[in-house]
Amino acid sequence: MRAVVQRVNRATCTVEGEVTGQTGPGLLVLLGVAPGDTPQTARALAAKIAKLRIFNDDAGKMNRSVLDSGGGILSISQFTLYADTRAGNRPSFTGAAPPEQAHELYGAFNAALRDLGLAVGEGRFGEHMVIDLSNDGPVTITLDVG
Repeated sequence: MRAVVQRVNRATCTVEGEVTGQTGPGLLVLLGVAPGDTPQTARALAAKIAKLRIFNDDAGKMNRSVLDSGGGILSISQFTLYADTRAGNRPSFTGAAPPEQAHELYGAFNAALRDLGLAVGEGRFGEHMVIDLSNDGPVTITLDVG
């Protein structure tokens, strides 16, 4: 699994004019699933993100997690994180999991975040989504697990 994690003041996902998920201060997580990923991979990545210390403490140091700061998460499935452009200019997405597997593991990832006590807003899997965010910092971290 691959995730791009952005610290945000707020983030909203809209599909065809309907807000499907949102968060106030917290994280926007763009999630890619690879063919070899499993529910265990999803739980491991969720735990890593929940404990990632990228929020400022009282001294202004990045020393708090989203759990510590009381923030939420907007989780967006994004197969394009596995784009391969080494051969030409049109990306290949053969490194991404098939839709059925990706959908299942996206759900497992979100459930694992909720099991850790986080409020999780979601995009709508397989749909064209519009993501509106206010990046905080900016702080953007890329994680690979699995």
